[in-house]
Amino acid sequence: MTDAVFRNFIDGRFDEPSATFDSVDPSAGTAWARMPAASEADVDRAVGAAHRALRSDLWRRMTATARGKLLVKLGDLVAANVGRLAELETRDTGKIIRETRAQIAYVGDYYRYYGGLADKHEGTHVPVDKADLDVTIRSEPIGVVAAVVPWNSQLFLSAVKLGPALAAGCTIVLKASEDGPAPLLAFAELVHEAGFPAGVVNILTGFGHDCGRRLTSHPLVSRVAFTGGPSTARAVVRNTAENLAYTTLELGGKSPVVVFADADLDSAANAVVAGIFAATGQSCVAGSRLLVERSVKDEFLARLKRKAEAIRIGDPQDPATEMGPLATLRQRDWIEKVVAESLTAGGMLVTGGTRPVGSGFYYAPTIIDAGGSDLPCVREELFGPVLSVLAFDSEAQALALANDTPFGLASGVFTSNLGKAHRMARDIHAGVVWVNTYRAVSPLVPFGGYGLSGLGREGPRTSRSPIPSSCAELRRTQVH
Repeated sequence: MTDAVFRNFIDGRFDEPSATFDSVDPSAGTAWARMPAASEADVDRAVGAAHRALRSDLWRRMTATARGKLLVKLGDLVAANVGRLAELETRDTGKIIRETRAQIAYVGDYYRYYGGLADKHEGTHVPVDKADLDVTIRSEPIGVVAAVVPWNSQLFLSAVKLGPALAAGCTIVLKASEDGPAPLLAFAELVHEAGFPAGVVNILTGFGHDCGRRLTSHPLVSRVAFTGGPSTARAVVRNTAENLAYTTLELGGKSPVVVFADADLDSAANAVVAGIFAATGQSCVAGSRLLVERSVKDEFLARLKRKAEAIRIGDPQDPATEMGPLATLRQRDWIEKVVAESLTAGGMLVTGGTRPVGSGFYYAPTIIDAGGSDLPCVREELFGPVLSVLAFDSEAQALALANDTPFGLASGVFTSNLGKAHRMARDIHAGVVWVNTYRAVSPLVPFGGYGLSGLGREGPRTSRSPIPSSCAELRRTQVH
């Protein structure tokens, strides 16, 4: 029985959907709301509205400062509506309420940041070698942006797409995931309240085979910003062969966390637990591969086991809950399959590997002493609360293990040796290297990965790099 109905937001209006589907509460395993299933015709209307808005005097002639003020207002509205948005995200995805509240509260800062950048994007005068010519170069909006985001951290992932696009004067069609789209469809109300002209921002949800395919291949779309998995990304790239849209991809990861014997082991253990079990492991930067120096492996695993088994699993709406359910049943089925295959192949179960008693899509915090890099739990992105552990004996071996993956999104290094920290940060093939901390983010730095973790970077240019993030591979080291 459903008790809520959501609608797509197209051309400044909330549409009555022609088709709907049930959205499931992961903590109960039952439907709770009806969601709109956008058709190809709905996508055409949304992209058409965005294209008209792009060329309208109301948006095209609006000053960059005025655009920035709209973004700042949107950020303020997000901050004022944290409670409602967080409750919706928790209900629709199972992410615990204290995580959704904290993350959405920070999302407001992203819109304010991009609002401040809107009128700081300056042109350039070029002293060419022709005495009778005066040349200036200016940046113009690329056009209609198609943004596709997954269900996890969706308000944050939308902000790093909407913020820069709107600051630059683009218009946008945002597709929320069909898994847990409620908070983004509710966010559309704040876009409307902020005062953006009709058609500048359009938000819808639907399925990939029609809605997603049509959006990313639409001839009026000039830019595609996608966050999701590698298999879907390949389909997106094939779609963009139709419109030749400039495309960035922020994909998954199998991020290594390297713990040396000289690290503060208790601090490192806290970070490892937070890095893999926060958000029930459903994070693109989840630290799912622990590489620990052999001399402290047993001691460190004992600490992790105690901490993992003390995690409070329960109702995600309860502020005392520390880990909620997985977002979908199919995700739990996939995790159980890979864990079983890994144990059969020789992995040793340290803790977890079970379903907690009760309804919903719950799975216990799980640690597997892998023994070797060829186990499925080491190779596959599980997107769940499963930590694979490998031992190393030298810095060179640690680096080799860290880079032994087709992914390269995030990584962590824990050591008290500054030289070792800098060497590892330099040589690990990952877009983000955290040192003695994990999962810290900021609107001031670019984000993205290597290999199967994506293409391009999202976020701002850096003050020392005049090259746009779309033209250069940037990386960041964060020392704590």
